[in-house]
Amino acid sequence: MAEDDVPGTNHVPKTYTTDFGFIPIPKRLRYDPERPFRFGLLLNASFGFGSTFVVANLYYCQPLLIQFALSFDVSFARVSRIPTLIQAGYATGLLLISPLGDLVRRRQLILAIVTLGTALTIGLAVTTHLMVFEGLCFLIGAVSVTPQILLPLAADLAPPERRASAISVVLSGLLFGVLIARVLAGVIAEFTTWRVVYYMAIGLQTLCLIGGYFILPDYPAKNKNLTYWNILWTMGKFAVTEPLLIQGCLINIASSACFSAFWVTLTFLLGSPPYNYSTLAIGLFGLIGMLGVAMGPLVGRLIDRLVPWYASFFSIIMLVIFQSVQTGAGGINIAAVILATFGLDVFRQMLQVSLSTKILSISTEARARLNAIFILSLFIGQVMGTAVGTHVFVRFGWRAAAGLNMAWYAWQLVILLLRGPHVSRYTWFGYEGGLEPRKDVVMARQKAAQDAANRAENGETESQAKERVSAEGSGEKTVPSTIAASAEGDGTSPNTARGSQDLEEEKKQTIS
Repeated sequence: MAEDDVPGTNHVPKTYTTDFGFIPIPKRLRYDPERPFRFGLLLNASFGFGSTFVVANLYYCQPLLIQFALSFDVSFARVSRIPTLIQAGYATGLLLISPLGDLVRRRQLILAIVTLGTALTIGLAVTTHLMVFEGLCFLIGAVSVTPQILLPLAADLAPPERRASAISVVLSGLLFGVLIARVLAGVIAEFTTWRVVYYMAIGLQTLCLIGGYFILPDYPAKNKNLTYWNILWTMGKFAVTEPLLIQGCLINIASSACFSAFWVTLTFLLGSPPYNYSTLAIGLFGLIGMLGVAMGPLVGRLIDRLVPWYASFFSIIMLVIFQSVQTGAGGINIAAVILATFGLDVFRQMLQVSLSTKILSISTEARARLNAIFILSLFIGQVMGTAVGTHVFVRFGWRAAAGLNMAWYAWQLVILLLRGPHVSRYTWFGYEGGLEPRKDVVMARQKAAQDAANRAENGETESQAKERVSAEGSGEKTVPSTIAASAEGDGTSPNTARGSQDLEEEKKQTIS
């Protein structure tokens, strides 16, 4: 990749042979504009695997708080700050590190932050000082943003017809990490010390690092004409000037709040009458969540067939239906809770994939920044859902908490309906462009419109364009039949039938 190695620009990309100037890149992973990378199942699954065990760093601590308090000989109130510090670090990383995906080579960025995360986790496993542990937790949160770099990279590498499927695999990996971290940490800590959890984390991150070296393609950097401060400034600009991004973030805040409120209050619901389940039984509900997450690739394939707006609409309607089951019978019958848990996980994921697919299509050169803003909205929703949902459940009961989620789902539906599926980029409200739900039909119409625009620019009729395409396919160069007919009509050759300058200009428009 040349110095400005952005695909789609006039610069000729320069092929790098090393990472960080001294570590050789495997030849098959070096960027070659003549042989684009094939985004196959193995690479996509590797993105999902990496997302799972990097984002798990944020959640190992949650079942271990009691052991932390005993090990460091402090109060429960003191160790309760640890999850908050990790999440604060994660928010910092989303804001300051993940946008670098629009500025530097993603392969190097991912390898660097995974290496840092692994080194910091070694510190967590061995330190005996709580303040050191807390500081390391913040830093680990900041560098655990690999999934938010992989997601825009997947959107860049995947063909348009498979983009939603590719994004869904990365998001599935992320959600698996959230769920499996708590399960693994809880089980290991039940039988041994909490430090073993972090020894395991070191091994898993090392595996991700080695796998990344041998699997991650060296895709070109973007926006080499921008500085880091330009990147941060444009993030702020996108957050207030892009109607689709703002719409998606408003929906995502409420959707994330519903998801967080449901899972946090589920513990209270199942631990209270009439269920009175043990901690182990409550933890097993995470397996139901994992089953819902496993449906992610199927959800992605469905979204690939639809205009994303319709996938979002369908998922919100289904979320309302499953939340209605929880509102009506969640505190009465365990079957209703199981059904709601599965349905809310499946269609929450469908909503996030459809919103991500649409938002990342706003600008190929700004996908990392757009994704960072979108995920920050998810983070805001998590905080809101955890705080407000817990307060409402404790004060007013399970049905009031479920009713709060119903209100948030209604908000999402209203926001979605303000903008139709085919409005232009800077349209805030309305339904211009029709209501066609099938993506292939829309793409065919766009191609036909582009072809018509090209013909108009070249001064051709449709039959002349077909004749030109046919001639180009056979390697011939011909002037349109209308020019030849005009010349034959007065017994002259095409070159003498008109002024040579006019004919040459028409040739440029119709041939080549």
